[in-house]
Amino acid sequence: MAKRVALILSGCGVYDGTEVHEASAVMVHLSRAGAKVQMFAPDVEMMHVVNHCEGKPGTDKRNVLQESARIARGDVTDLAKLDVGDFDALVIPGGFGVAKNLSDWATKGKDYSIKPEIEKVIKAFHQAKKPMGMCCISPVLAAKAIPGCELTVGHDSECEKWPYAQVAKAMAELGCKHLNKNVGEVHIDSKNKLVTTSAFMCNADIHEIFDGLGVMVKEVLKLA
Repeated sequence: MAKRVALILSGCGVYDGTEVHEASAVMVHLSRAGAKVQMFAPDVEMMHVVNHCEGKPGTDKRNVLQESARIARGDVTDLAKLDVGDFDALVIPGGFGVAKNLSDWATKGKDYSIKPEIEKVIKAFHQAKKPMGMCCISPVLAAKAIPGCELTVGHDSECEKWPYAQVAKAMAELGCKHLNKNVGEVHIDSKNKLVTTSAFMCNADIHEIFDGLGVMVKEVLKLA
């Protein structure tokens, strides 16, 4: 029987929403595995809208659900309607939307909080002992919702290849166990059924990101 997977989006575009390549890669790998995917996003205003040519925020206002519909080809549901009982697993791609629209990590760093709606969903999957896959920056959501969990966001030593190593250090400071993993690798927290991988936290070629996300999807579905 096909596994049913909930995929949570946070907008459309790396600087203010879901990282499009990560979302697409995850959907390809889930499709190839025969999973049935339903996409969700919160029906809320984005923190801000970023001009992706300049990397600077503008003044217009946009909605997270409506922007996520661009990735979902229109087929996206309000996150408030997600029922954990309808699904076997949860996957959350990265992108700054995680740090801006699903949490306030972008402005508060390790003093952040996550939005109540997303916290409720993660805790519901965790309590139901259903697996979750998170990549790039999205493991920060698990760090807050599942205190003490094991995860990876890549490496904790900053260099050209790993420009966001400070996030790994912050995860450890928050009481989580961070494991250094390369872009093609994942960490599996068997106790919490949490599978994480670095994706674009690593300055790697896009095919390497794609392959690493494939490993994450494979391991999540094994646990489902």
